[in-house]
Order: sequence, then C-alpha cells, then structure tokens
Amino acid sequence: MNAPLRIGVVGAGRVGAVLATALRAAGHEIVAVAGESAASRTRAETLLPGVPVLKPTAVARAADVLLLTVPDDMLPNVVEMLSASGAIRAGQYVVHSSGRHGLAVLAPAAAVGARAIALHPAMTFTGTDVDLPRLAGCVFGVTAEESERELAEHLVADLGGRAMWVAEDKRTLYHAGLAHGANHLVTLVSQAMEMLAAAGIDTAAGHTGGIDPADTLRPLLEAALSNALAYGDAALTGPIVRGDVETVRAHLADLAESTPQNLPSYVAMARATMTRALADGRLLPLRAAKIGRLLDEAVPTGTTETTDKWGWV
Repeated sequence: MNAPLRIGVVGAGRVGAVLATALRAAGHEIVAVAGESAASRTRAETLLPGVPVLKPTAVARAADVLLLTVPDDMLPNVVEMLSASGAIRAGQYVVHSSGRHGLAVLAPAAAVGARAIALHPAMTFTGTDVDLPRLAGCVFGVTAEESERELAEHLVADLGGRAMWVAEDKRTLYHAGLAHGANHLVTLVSQAMEMLAAAGIDTAAGHTGGIDPADTLRPLLEAALSNALAYGDAALTGPIVRGDVETVRAHLADLAESTPQNLPSYVAMARATMTRALADGRLLPLRAAKIGRLLDEAVPTGTTETTDKWGWV
C-alpha cells in the first residue's frame, strides 16, 4: 500500500499537528485539520501551512483516513458526534492516537462501516518541529483487526516508527506503564531540582560557580536511566539499598524542614525501593524494618500527607 492517502486530523494539538506534519512529509495529503484553541490554530499555521482549518465534521467528510488526536476523555464524545452526524462513512479509516483506548471507543464509527485503528506513539511531544526527528524509531502501540493491520503498519512506517501490537484488553495497562515512567519521571526530576535549589545549588544565588541543579543532576540521571533500562532493579544504588538507616533518617528530617512538599513522594519512592531491594536480597530484613519504621513515622502508610510531627499537613 504505497498510494498517497487523503488524511484529515481532528485535534491540532501537540500530537496531531506533529503526526500530520510527518505524514505530509511522507507524501500524504493533509486535506484539513480541526483545532478550536488559539494555540492549535497557531500550531497548524506553523507546521501545516496551507492546510485548511475546518470544523470536525468537515474534516471527517473530506478525509479517507481520519486521525483523531483529541484528549482521552474527549475521544468518546468526538467519535459519537462524528458518527451520529454522518461525517464518518463506511469504508473510511478512523484512527485515534490515544494510549488508553483501544478499538471499543471507535464502536460508533465501526457501526456505520468505518475501519478502526488505535495507534499511539510512545513519545512525549512539544508540538513543534523539534518532535519530528524524535519519531525516528519511536514505538507505536497499535491495536487493529487483521484486515486493518496493513494500513496501520503503513502509517507507522511513514511516521518513521515501529509498530508494537497491543491487545485490546491491555491498552490501559500499557498506557499506565508509559505514563508512570515518563510523566512521573518529570515530577521526580523537578522535585529533585527543587531540593538542590533549597540546598543552595542555584546559580541565581551566585555561589555555585555557574553550576545549577540541572547541570548537577544531568550526568547522574542519564547514567541511572541508562542502567535502569539495561539492568532493571540491579541498577539500584544509594542509601536504601545499602541499608544506611541514619542517612535515610537525616534525609527525612531535612526534607521536612526545607521542602516538606516533597516529603510524601520521597517516602513513597523509598518504600517502593526498599521493597524491591529486600526482594532481591541486597537489603537485610533487619535494616529494612528500621527504614520502614522511619518512613512510617514520616508519612504513615496509606496517607499522602506528612504528620503534625513534621509541622505540615
């Protein structure tokens, strides 16, 4: 299947505009896009000059392949509305980019004879041309019936990616793994930079020789991420794995005083790290018990807030 496709995009957000730009570069015709916000319209003008910005129903009617790149919670309503209005037709391909949803969300489109595909890029997007080279080698989580697999593989190849087939009943778990790894990583790193800034590692203070929290963390985090992806739990290092009870005690006390907003997540991740280090035998049970008691005193199990002992609720 090498013929250029007539593709319409509903949702000119960070993902939709970039995917449309990549597909256009691969030789496909982007017939129209839909985007309600000013940011979406600016993005379409920047990345897709000359492509009409139309209402969703008009985009659907103009396309042979309809790409729905709207937020997860909006997707069911968009599919229902376009199907009920007659904008989606028999034989048309309807493709969504949601990680959480599979084919079930496209049931209204399938009911009128459309051919359904779920195609999710395992990538974070800025909505700019910076994203385009990142698509090379990107894995796409794809769910499709056998009859639609050829087109799904064609689209992924033209986007420069690799197709990974995800079962319909595993889509949510697949997406949770990606969100936990990527989104929570951003939160974790931001909190770590906040802690370092509170420790005086901040170029704005003029005392660190031009080295800021990001400079300090970058080589450490890049090495940790590379090791974790290669070796899993065997890459764990630090005071929890070593069973350094007094170091953990000192961490908790200083965090409670300097950045109490970050204490709950430190404790949650320390508990998870402790459990994994205990399971693989590197952390002795006696030391794990002592560390566990410290963590429970700081943030009792089952809560997300620190206790009055730390002066923060």
